[in-house]
Amino acid sequence: MTLVVSFLLILMVLIGAPLYTVLAGAALYCFYITEIPLMVVINEMYRLTDQEIFITLPLFTFAGVMMSRTHMPERLLDFSRALLGWLPGGMAIVALLMCALVTAFTGVTGVTIVAVGVLLYPALVRNGYSNLFNLGLLTSSGSFGLLIPPAVPLILFAIIAKIGPANLFLAGALPMLLMIVLLCLYSIREGIKLKMPRNRPSLKTLGQATWRFKWELPVLLVIPLGIFGGYLTAIEAASVMAFYVLVVEVLILREISFKDFPKVTKESMVLIGGILVIIMASLATSNFFIQEEVPTRLFNFLHHYIHTRIGFLLLLNVFLLILGCLLDIFSSIVIVVPLLLPIAEMYGINLYHLGIIFLANMQIGYSTPPLGMNLFIASHCFKEPVVRLFRATLPFLAILLVALMIITYWSDLSLYLLKLTGKI
Repeated sequence: MTLVVSFLLILMVLIGAPLYTVLAGAALYCFYITEIPLMVVINEMYRLTDQEIFITLPLFTFAGVMMSRTHMPERLLDFSRALLGWLPGGMAIVALLMCALVTAFTGVTGVTIVAVGVLLYPALVRNGYSNLFNLGLLTSSGSFGLLIPPAVPLILFAIIAKIGPANLFLAGALPMLLMIVLLCLYSIREGIKLKMPRNRPSLKTLGQATWRFKWELPVLLVIPLGIFGGYLTAIEAASVMAFYVLVVEVLILREISFKDFPKVTKESMVLIGGILVIIMASLATSNFFIQEEVPTRLFNFLHHYIHTRIGFLLLLNVFLLILGCLLDIFSSIVIVVPLLLPIAEMYGINLYHLGIIFLANMQIGYSTPPLGMNLFIASHCFKEPVVRLFRATLPFLAILLVALMIITYWSDLSLYLLKLTGKI
């Protein structure tokens, strides 16, 4: 019977069945054969959704979708070029930062490539960058930004791990800065090598671009600073951002008309609804593993072969990179994080540090050959063979993997700001 069910589940995956149906089917069968009452799952679902922080997910998603349906990406591009276009490789840096911000606010990896790739790719070509560099930059940046507030996966990790999301935002600040700096240095090197044209610094141009971007600028500054400074909780930040974006885009700029507003709202709720369905199906599978004491068995198995914290972290990175290639980030968080938490604590790993390692791996895994989701999205978006994208992303992946090793083995990079502010 088990072989038949396993075959049917694999067949469902191969024919493209929705992921949540496969996960839910696997969980129901596991609970059925072990005679564990399904009420356990229902109780856990209620506990998860009953948390106040859970309301931030639809609020941030609503604000992100609203902003992506306006001319905000074009204004952000003009502002970034005016601010950074004078640097060698300035346009590449602009593209990198823009992708990171869009991913942070939309909260869904891969959407960035579709949403702003069409805007950034021609701009990079006009500035003289090679096609291979452009493809690698935009593909690897398509999931860049998961450590920047208010990224939804970061909040979900905090919910599942039962840790403070604001503290997790703070823990991700320096690791994200490290990744940005390393990729910016590579972009500057590329700009110098190719002798890219550079914009002359102009206060007038910067002032004009800032004025056009004035309504979105508070979102980029006030929300993260409010969370980091302790002035806003994650729930307050989500509420303020959703209300502010609604007022600005519908009533002031009027880039979303009253006629289109219900359509945009429905789109954002369908998006978060799909995420929640995946979370609930994944939660059932996760609960089965916990009921069967899988974390304890895994630790005993690992401890037999891996005796050091360094060895465990290395194995964890390999596992998470593979996971990032194969599974969407929301399912990964809900299924895997409950299993990892007790094992990580047994190896003496701080949960905030674990969260940053997990999310950093996920955002790299999405662009890792041969199965990273961003590779296929970019292939479709830019009409390029997937194999060509493998080659294009390698330099960027190498840089991100170096950053990942630093983040993994230098725990104070994640924990320094938390210690400095007395959070831990």
